[in-house]
Amino acid sequence: MIKLLFKLVLVYFISTVSVISQIISKIEVSGNKRISKESVIVFSDLKIGMDYSNELINQSLKKLYDTNFFENVEISYDNLELKINLVEYPIIANLEIKGIKKKSFLDFIKEKMTLKERTSFNDFQLQNDLKMINNILKTNGYYFSKIKSSFNADLGLNTINLKIDIDLGQKAKIKKISFLGNKVFKDKKLIEIIASEENKFWKFISRNVYLNKQLINLDKRLLNNFYKNRGYYNVKILDNHVEFNKKNSSFNLIYNIDAGEKFTFNDLSIELPEDYSKNDFKEIFKTFEKNKNKIYSLEFIEDILVEIENIASNRSYEFIDVSVEENIVENNKIDFKFFVSDSSKFYIERINIFGNYTTLEEVMRNKLIIDEGDPLNNLLFEKSINNIRSLGFFKKVKTEINDGSDENFKIININVEEQPTGELSLAAGYGTDGFATGGHIREKNFLGQGINLDTNVELSQQSLKGEFIYSKPNFAYTDNTLNTSIRSIDSDFLSLYGYESREYGASIGTSFEQYEKLFFSPELDFNLEDLSTNSTASSSIKKQEGTYKDIYFNYGLNYDLRNSSFNPTKGSFYNFRQELPVVSKNNELINTFVYTKYHELNKSTEMIGKASLYLKAINTIDGSDVRISKRASVPYGRLRGFEKGKIGPVDKTDYIGGNYVSTLNLTTNIPTILPTVENLDFNYFIDFANVWGVDYNSSLDKSKLRSSTGIGINVLTPIGPLSFSFSQPITKASTDKTEKFRFNLGTTF
Repeated sequence: MIKLLFKLVLVYFISTVSVISQIISKIEVSGNKRISKESVIVFSDLKIGMDYSNELINQSLKKLYDTNFFENVEISYDNLELKINLVEYPIIANLEIKGIKKKSFLDFIKEKMTLKERTSFNDFQLQNDLKMINNILKTNGYYFSKIKSSFNADLGLNTINLKIDIDLGQKAKIKKISFLGNKVFKDKKLIEIIASEENKFWKFISRNVYLNKQLINLDKRLLNNFYKNRGYYNVKILDNHVEFNKKNSSFNLIYNIDAGEKFTFNDLSIELPEDYSKNDFKEIFKTFEKNKNKIYSLEFIEDILVEIENIASNRSYEFIDVSVEENIVENNKIDFKFFVSDSSKFYIERINIFGNYTTLEEVMRNKLIIDEGDPLNNLLFEKSINNIRSLGFFKKVKTEINDGSDENFKIININVEEQPTGELSLAAGYGTDGFATGGHIREKNFLGQGINLDTNVELSQQSLKGEFIYSKPNFAYTDNTLNTSIRSIDSDFLSLYGYESREYGASIGTSFEQYEKLFFSPELDFNLEDLSTNSTASSSIKKQEGTYKDIYFNYGLNYDLRNSSFNPTKGSFYNFRQELPVVSKNNELINTFVYTKYHELNKSTEMIGKASLYLKAINTIDGSDVRISKRASVPYGRLRGFEKGKIGPVDKTDYIGGNYVSTLNLTTNIPTILPTVENLDFNYFIDFANVWGVDYNSSLDKSKLRSSTGIGINVLTPIGPLSFSFSQPITKASTDKTEKFRFNLGTTF
């Protein structure tokens, strides 16, 4: 018994000594020159009194290497003492990047680099940074760039001077854009959809002619949306590839598209929580009935989500979430079911915005529908983020929702990456009505305040126009846009009608959405006009020679019900504008109304019909004569088959315009003519127009309905888009001058 007890005590003593012998009683650090011993121990997460083990040492090694401060780390343990022997990475004393002149671009690259001045240098991070720089350069079109790195080391100070030499080379330009596969639409149409452009000699200003990964990704999104909005639910932008053209050091950009088949809506339904009133959603039920068996459109689905969001906001459904279930049934039909449910009840504690180095934070916050303290409504949250994206100031907008200080609160972080917001473009054209050119310089985010500055210049054979526009969204926190402008117009009709006019003007106004899709735009306009004549002018025009000072109150109403502002296939657009004299010698009252309707005539061939009505009336309040420069004439594009300005009342040999103008244009594309010719489109048109009313001499007023019909052809040529028409006048007045052929060649760059 005593022997057994002795053995147990001996075993306990040996094990106790063994355990004690594995405890860390002292930590020594060597090889550290820049980083203190205390910092090294903190980084290692080692502490005196810890039990020594291989697992503990491996974890400490990993933590020390993860700091990127050390090139080599060795840890040894002997006689209760832990020794850490280090070799530190050198510090980057100076980082120099040569070859990039644009400071903002250089700063952007430096910001993205892992290696920076006063940080540790290691070759692995350098290679990653060089790859990252190469990708940034390619994203910006520099596919022929070359990058070299070098450094000088100071072994005594353990520092290096890092130098990166960049030879940008020429930007990679897009020689040709083409589309392959089951693409349904012609290349000409698809090129109009995407943002990338083919390089032409006149497009020396455009940035979109350079091969750009971000632009290619944008092209894919635009193509995807275009097809889905025209019924191609299963469209696939299979791939894009780039072919290098050695002959001219440019690239051919090729998109491979499988449009699939066209789909229509089958059953459309919505499932609501039991405590929701179906009466609140009655308009949605009506919309579902109207669109059953209609062509599928992604925009329709988005519109339904917006309508649900509006109902939720107006009816105080604060915590709401919506999901959509899609089910393809036979005969290329799709069932859509919208599930409306109560979301988790969270409130917004704080909204943080990061990455906006130029754009003021208030510009972004003004676009938020939700605010700090509001319920976290998922629909309103998504719309708020889309509103920020729609500004066009940012390459990327990312969000994350984190837990707040309480279980019922959430913190929203919004991270943005800014992009250039300036734009410079030129336009030129030549046609049967003469040569015209123009351009504009635009900045969409002046001083980071969301201010839009736009300078426009237009030059034609008879006129020179210049205008500067200033627009401030959300002026004085009213959700209204403040618009101001100054302009100058010099019109020379001395050789045609014996007069010339010089106008100088300024305006101030606002615009806002009064009701959904109904926009109201009032303005106050100031105008100074100098009207002079020569000996060839008629007596009526000579009587109006002089200087005119006018102040007008103008307003416009726009009601847009089109399914898309670009290439619409259905819907309508209404525009009414009235100009009211406040201070004027002649007191002209001007009313203009435009109504345009789109309708899909043939679903299988994408044949779209368009009808447009234009009405204009100009009269004076006091019964005096309308000034010659303000008299109404038929817009050139609304009556083909007749010379510009050469219809209507005639005073001797002068075409003087009238007090009233009306036009009706019926147009349709003809996709079945030469459908395989990629860069050629045909359209058929019938135009009706009349101009009448001569207030100063009723004997000159001879009302006559003019009409014409013809074929229009649009061709995408190597030197720009060419459009021409062959017209046959049907009815006309004896004094009208006809024009059976008309063409226009022009482009923007």
